[in-house]
Amino acid sequence: MLFIADSAKEKVNELMAKESLDETYFVRVSVTSGGCSGLTYEMDFDNEDKENDQVFEDNGMKIVTDLKSFLYLCNTTLEFSGGLNGKGFYFNNPNAARSCGCGESFAV
Repeated sequence: MLFIADSAKEKVNELMAKESLDETYFVRVSVTSGGCSGLTYEMDFDNEDKENDQVFEDNGMKIVTDLKSFLYLCNTTLEFSGGLNGKGFYFNNPNAARSCGCGESFAV
């Protein structure tokens, strides 16, 4: 399962409205090779399902990932932090053994 915190849901809805995206769009998250710790997170809006997509709904929002990424993202929560020391969107991933200082990459 993938989860989305209230703070992230509010920001996603705000961004989708700003970009005039309709209700067919959803949040797509994935993991790719790269970054100082070896793996990086990616997040985007999408409206097309792909083969082997893993589809979840949490907090009234659809979140989609590919099967390979789900192996790294299982039980992860997408969160958002604003304010002076906020870092924007971030992933609270219980599978990450370590992450880099900037929070952009992780290792398992």
